Amino acid sequence: MELVNITSEILLFLFCVGFVSGLVDSIAGGGGLIALPALLFIGLPPQMALGTNKLQGSFGTFTAAWNYIKKGPATLREAVPGIFFTLLGATSGTLLIQSLDSALIKPLIPVLLLLVFIYTLFSGHLGKEDRAPKMNKNIFYALFGICLGFYDGFFGPGTGSFWTVAFMFFAGFNMTKATGYTKIMNFTSNIVALFWFILGGNVVYSIGLTMAAGQVVGARIGSNLAIKNGTGFIRPIFLTVVLFTIMRLVYMNYISIT
Repeated sequence: MELVNITSEILLFLFCVGFVSGLVDSIAGGGGLIALPALLFIGLPPQMALGTNKLQGSFGTFTAAWNYIKKGPATLREAVPGIFFTLLGATSGTLLIQSLDSALIKPLIPVLLLLVFIYTLFSGHLGKEDRAPKMNKNIFYALFGICLGFYDGFFGPGTGSFWTVAFMFFAGFNMTKATGYTKIMNFTSNIVALFWFILGGNVVYSIGLTMAAGQVVGARIGSNLAIKNGTGFIRPIFLTVVLFTIMRLVYMNYISIT
């Protein structure tokens, strides 16, 4: 049963959305802020929009993560513990969201993101250069991998922002390096969540793959710009993305009544 009348105009629109989403997400996260509303706008039911978003987003995060690994800011070997724990968390979160309403967690996220925004805004030194870690690496990955993996599978918006700040504050990474490792963790939770959404029948492949083509192009360009220009380039985009994510979630959870 076709849920949406998929025309060539809609596919072109979605390709462009995928491109912009991949571009922004590879630099500062928040691609879902662009892609998910577009999927809801064309008429997909919420869970199917979430599943299709994971399909297209997986291509973008993979492209960005591979570029960060290939060009040096991140290494796959260093990320292995985080990948493992994120996989566990994302599996739990995705299984739960397909059987429960996420209304319990949604109102808390804008508040947490606001704290991330304020802290990053007024901590001018944060992310400028590598610093001594504040937490053992394995404990860090176990804690944030399970929690943020679960959250990304369960709901999602703001996951990249939480990861980036966690890497900068607790692991002592500069912002470029933190962004690179964030993409690896994002890809892990995306691909795990995608697997379970596919099993649940909540993915529209024609739409997801069209957006994925745009994601790949955008993520390649965006990650190259971030690697080349560093923290000074990433920071204002990161803060802007977090601010718009907060505004959207506040509107969805506290203002809009459906």
